[in-house]
Amino acid sequence: MDREKLLNVIDKINGSEVLVIGDMIADIYLEGTISRISREAPVLVLEQAAEKVVAGGAANVVNNAATLGGNVHAAGLLGDDNGAKGLTEILTGRGVDVAGFIKDASRDTISKTRVIAGGRTTVSQQIVRIDKETKEPMSSEHETAMSQYLAEVLPKVKGVVLSDYGSGTITEKLKNQIFDYCHQNDIPTIVDSRYDILRFKTVDYIKQNDAELANAVGRTLNNEEELIAAGKELLEKMEAKGALITRGEQGMTLFMAGGSVENIPVSDKSEVFDVSGAGDTCVATVILALAAGVEPLTAATLSNIASGIAVRKMGTSTVSAKELRDYIAKHM
Repeated sequence: MDREKLLNVIDKINGSEVLVIGDMIADIYLEGTISRISREAPVLVLEQAAEKVVAGGAANVVNNAATLGGNVHAAGLLGDDNGAKGLTEILTGRGVDVAGFIKDASRDTISKTRVIAGGRTTVSQQIVRIDKETKEPMSSEHETAMSQYLAEVLPKVKGVVLSDYGSGTITEKLKNQIFDYCHQNDIPTIVDSRYDILRFKTVDYIKQNDAELANAVGRTLNNEEELIAAGKELLEKMEAKGALITRGEQGMTLFMAGGSVENIPVSDKSEVFDVSGAGDTCVATVILALAAGVEPLTAATLSNIASGIAVRKMGTSTVSAKELRDYIAKHM
């Protein structure tokens, strides 16, 4: 695709006003130095050296949308704990509106705590991950508060991301409220759902990876023909305008309701360090472009480049507008 066209899109998405609603996750990293073996049990004793909170899940979509230049509104259910505090500090530091963060002191913020350990002369590595999540559904009181927030914020935005990691933030009531308003006002919506994409029927755009696509259609996809058939099937089932399927080293495939199928190859196959969060980068880029009136294939192409930058970074990470601009100027 033409370099100048892509650079112009980066200018267009600057200031795009979008809403991201979903499961906000605090990725917590506890780093320690191995000091000895415990006398209580055959386990390592670590001297804690550092603790860092990183935005994960829907919060990573928010973070990426902000670093790419968007004006972002974030909506999610948090606890009253260090995870909530860390996410709030990170995102407000990016200029994100977090008025949609509903606090529930009776529940835990969804968190994934990774304990990283190493000796003074050895490489540090992850030794255990501790996940924390309240399984109780959102209370009617908090659902009402979220619904009231949506009524206030939806008239301000030009695009909506629904980021579903299976933790129940996007209830049926909230989902229907978003879809009803957005359909009536021609506001593009995109959903990325890890476990249950089919419940988001009538969304405008779908983002799934190839494994999630296989799960959605209920069969393994062994070759290109089967993947294309599955993509078309999902698009029809969902009554959506488009479906973007990410395919790792094979890039992405964009399916449109008119029948077109476009393969978008990876921008750079070298130095793939970590795919964590690359899907969030993809979704953030697409919604900013759609909100700015960019046509879907160009939006998907730009998201492919942004995701390629993200996978060359360790851990859940963001991509800035400057990084995207510099890469396109140098490589396209």
